[in-house]
Amino acid sequence: MTHSTHSTVILGGGFVGLFTALHLQQQNYPYPIILIDQTERFIFKPLLYEFFSGEMNDLQVCPRYDELLDTEKVNFIRDRVEAINLEEKTITLKSGNICTYNKLVIGLGNCSGYFGIEGAKEHTFSFRTRQDAIALKQQLHQCLQKASHLPDAQQRRHLLTIAIVGAGPSGVELAATLADLLPEWYRQYGGNGQEIRLLLINRGSTILEGDINSDLRQAAKTALTDKPISVELLLNTSVTKVQPGQLYYQSQQQTQTLDAATIVWTAGTKTHPLIQSLPIPDSHRDKKGRLLLAPTLQLPHFPDVFAGGDCGTILNHPLPPLGQVAHQQGTAIANNLQALADNKKPSHVEVDIKGSLLKLGLDEGAANLFEQYVLTGQSAHLIRQGRYLTLLPVPGHDFQATKEWLSEGVFSINL
Repeated sequence: MTHSTHSTVILGGGFVGLFTALHLQQQNYPYPIILIDQTERFIFKPLLYEFFSGEMNDLQVCPRYDELLDTEKVNFIRDRVEAINLEEKTITLKSGNICTYNKLVIGLGNCSGYFGIEGAKEHTFSFRTRQDAIALKQQLHQCLQKASHLPDAQQRRHLLTIAIVGAGPSGVELAATLADLLPEWYRQYGGNGQEIRLLLINRGSTILEGDINSDLRQAAKTALTDKPISVELLLNTSVTKVQPGQLYYQSQQQTQTLDAATIVWTAGTKTHPLIQSLPIPDSHRDKKGRLLLAPTLQLPHFPDVFAGGDCGTILNHPLPPLGQVAHQQGTAIANNLQALADNKKPSHVEVDIKGSLLKLGLDEGAANLFEQYVLTGQSAHLIRQGRYLTLLPVPGHDFQATKEWLSEGVFSINL
């Protein structure tokens, strides 16, 4: 199967890819649009914690592409991209089909990075997708249920120990969420929540290190300490090996082991293999291997190719890996594709970062607004929800219902 050589093909249905497609379908874009993703659902990753906790549902956090897209304007293909040929302008899919494009948008995101640590990939849980969230929730409930029936304290301790590796925003937000949820879940099985041990392990000397959320570090530390179960921080600690139910780490030049039935890996990312495989020299990549882009988000030597999110970066103007950045880039790429279709010049892309937001448990958050104001607690939680809900590509009536719920909350938000 091949497609029209006039097609605009979008690889990856994350923030960059989906919002490029959504904005193109709203415009009078004259060319066929194809969106390719290996899953059937968009994942609004900043709200995956809400999906995990049950605070928000599938429709809000993980809507299906065929429900979001106008199928008369966008052809959604569920398939895995196997190869990108920039010279021949073709995309090879796992199904064996080949797509030919005139314009290409790369929004493939990144992958979990395990840094060559033995057993890390095989014996830990990820927290990046809907399936990851479901699998982790099932694992935790099984452990809690088993522990509630065991008289042996040592066996219970193993089942009730949860280790999160990596204290960036994902690790911190997940730890805070679990610190609220786990005692309540265990209580429902008749257990004592104080038996639960939750650890956050980090190679660096502090949480949220070198991150846009660093101004929220103290708020995050306080929240992790003040939970129903206090989160233990193991800093300056390097994981050296992972086995089923056991983690080896080095701290203060000593190798130690931790027995934990559940180990979650949020310790880092690596550049997508397809991005690594492109025939782009190292001189046109950053130190992480991402593509260096023109200010218009085009590839300098392949101007028919746009990229955004975790796939590329503008030289001397790196942007944090935030949903709000990728969302704005998707909109800008769509505008530049429309400009080219109208025989106009594409514009330089300006991204306006409106501050950083963290989920710090149920109904609790931290918000750094415009790098000037730091708010914590329920007001920050509502601001975070309100900010993300303005980005959610959900059907209008559901968004309206959520908007009304927010506007009636204890903190008034101007949506």
